[in-house]
Amino acid sequence: MVRFLVVPQWQGSPAARAMLLVDGASAIAGDLPRAATTVLDVPVEAGEALGTGVRRLSALRRTRELVAESMTTDTVVIGGDCSVTVAALDALPGGTGDLAVVWCDAHGDLHSPETSPSGAFSGMALRAVLGEGEPQLALSPGIPRDRVVAVGMRNLDDAEIPVLDGLRRLSVNDLDHRDALADAVAATGASRVWVHIDVDVLDPSEMSGVTDAAPFGVAPGILSASIRALRERVPLAGATIAGFAPRSPADAVDDLGALLRLVGAVA
Repeated sequence: MVRFLVVPQWQGSPAARAMLLVDGASAIAGDLPRAATTVLDVPVEAGEALGTGVRRLSALRRTRELVAESMTTDTVVIGGDCSVTVAALDALPGGTGDLAVVWCDAHGDLHSPETSPSGAFSGMALRAVLGEGEPQLALSPGIPRDRVVAVGMRNLDDAEIPVLDGLRRLSVNDLDHRDALADAVAATGASRVWVHIDVDVLDPSEMSGVTDAAPFGVAPGILSASIRALRERVPLAGATIAGFAPRSPADAVDDLGALLRLVGAVA
């Protein structure tokens, strides 16, 4: 049975209104089956960088410990900021040796502490999945580049572009072919896949509750269909839906239809 682990972490976000991520996680949790849902009591304080160049590192480490205590097989993680995926993969039952990662995000998330303009860990999350960046947070071992499929990236900083080498990439238009994602993951040779969805991968006309919207995103129905096709080919080890930051309860209601469509696709 699928379990939902709600991780309302805000400390990895660079946004001035990062605390809205807590509201977003709570809004999604309200529509999940209560008996199958665990809500983590993550730290509310900002935490300290501890000389690492990663803002709020101490709080991020504490949340990572809480995720490790709660992870099971067949878990869908609800963020919070999208760096919660790094914590989930670090604690994934069975390890990551046979795993591919699909990273659906409008942004690269490929910074290191040395290149990040904000020091926010969510902007370093995919880099950490690759096993690079701050050692206290990066996966060890990381996921090999040829087993990562980046979907919908369209807003990259100059420092992130060289890090793309070796990653499999699918554009928003590529997903018009329903099997494109499944084909890309099957080509990695992995026997399981984790699907990470930062909701800013969606087009802003479909999803308003994000902190850094990027135009020309994917429609929820197209992304959902691609994930369902993927699941027909490669077993899902788990998934993340993160980055939901509604500015008001009314905005949350407007976006929940698209969000629940994604929940249905991964669960």
